Amino acid sequence: MSTSLLYQVFGIRGYRYCHTRYEGGATIFRIELPRKEFRCPECGHKHVHVVERFRRQWKAEPIGGRPVWIEMFVPKVECQSCGVRRRVPVSFADPRRKHTKHFEDYVMDLLQFMTPSDVSAFLEISWDTANDIQKRRLDRKYGRPKLRKLKRIAIDEIWLGALHKYITLVLDLDTRAVVFVGDGKGADALKPFWAKVKAARAKIRSVATDMSTAYISAVRNNLPKARLVFDRFHVVKLINEKLTELRRQLFREATDMLQKKVLKGTRWLLMMNPENLDDGKNDRQRLEEALELNKSLAIAYYLKEDLRQLWNQGSRRAAGKFLTAWCRRADASGIRIMQQLAKTMRRHRSGLLDWYSDPISTGPLEGINNKIKLMQRRAYGYRDLNFLKLRILSLHHTRYELVG
Repeated sequence: MSTSLLYQVFGIRGYRYCHTRYEGGATIFRIELPRKEFRCPECGHKHVHVVERFRRQWKAEPIGGRPVWIEMFVPKVECQSCGVRRRVPVSFADPRRKHTKHFEDYVMDLLQFMTPSDVSAFLEISWDTANDIQKRRLDRKYGRPKLRKLKRIAIDEIWLGALHKYITLVLDLDTRAVVFVGDGKGADALKPFWAKVKAARAKIRSVATDMSTAYISAVRNNLPKARLVFDRFHVVKLINEKLTELRRQLFREATDMLQKKVLKGTRWLLMMNPENLDDGKNDRQRLEEALELNKSLAIAYYLKEDLRQLWNQGSRRAAGKFLTAWCRRADASGIRIMQQLAKTMRRHRSGLLDWYSDPISTGPLEGINNKIKLMQRRAYGYRDLNFLKLRILSLHHTRYELVG
């Protein structure tokens, strides 16, 4: 085995190959550091005296299915310049690790296609070792996202389950990379992010979020010059929730059994876009029957469908006129739930119309949410929240079908 092969295969450079032996089904390569390369680990002085040597082994990539170990007697030297006694550092492995850096790269490559359990079984290492390699590499590469070039961001919270509950995500809408994962939800979860933005001197010009009071105040207080755009998805979600609330109210108040029977099971029909109704399942007929028997429900439904046109206007000015007219119709409907919605729309008018200045949304964050759910499902959950955060920060470099 030549020294060049030692470098090309295992990434070990500057060391001399000694010999090879075979023990217990494993291949062990003995190497050594040339005496002229000895340096003081503290001051770098070359005038050092070898005090003793320690035998160490590092796991490397397997060859032909056989485990491979790199063996070396690491010298402990005493510096004649500064008097420090310390072991000579090893360039091909991190301190206090039992595997080479090249082996870590190999593990990370396998983790793109396999679970940590599969990798540990294949390489004959512990699950903790595979997980520790992945965690340290992810932290080194993604643990401190660069915020300097942030221009447009989206903010939203997601539910992780009973163990970790809520986390708040900030997404760079230009690169589609998650740049911050905060604990909990609301304004407090974003406080570390604002500190990092200030330190990075980022010039954020647009923020997409829902109509949460906490997020609105947080953005206004920390990014007073940024454009706040209320997400279309959350607006439609809000009106669908109001429509569902009205349907339940009508169902409770109905005295006619026929009316209750028609209303039952129409929730999803009311929320679906008309073009998505399945005529083969009589969706359109069932919806028309429900609207025909409930005048207030019909008015609210057609107001909901009409509001979808807010984002199809030719200009911001035309959208403003449309929104004013829609709110008037909602007030005139006499339906309390729709009147409350009109009040909400007026209060957030500026953020709704700012979509025409910068058409951004939290839609990409919904895609991230789906990836996170898939990642958790494949891993059967994550006990370590910090590791989960690192996985989320690296999602933009992970293929969807191989997450986990």
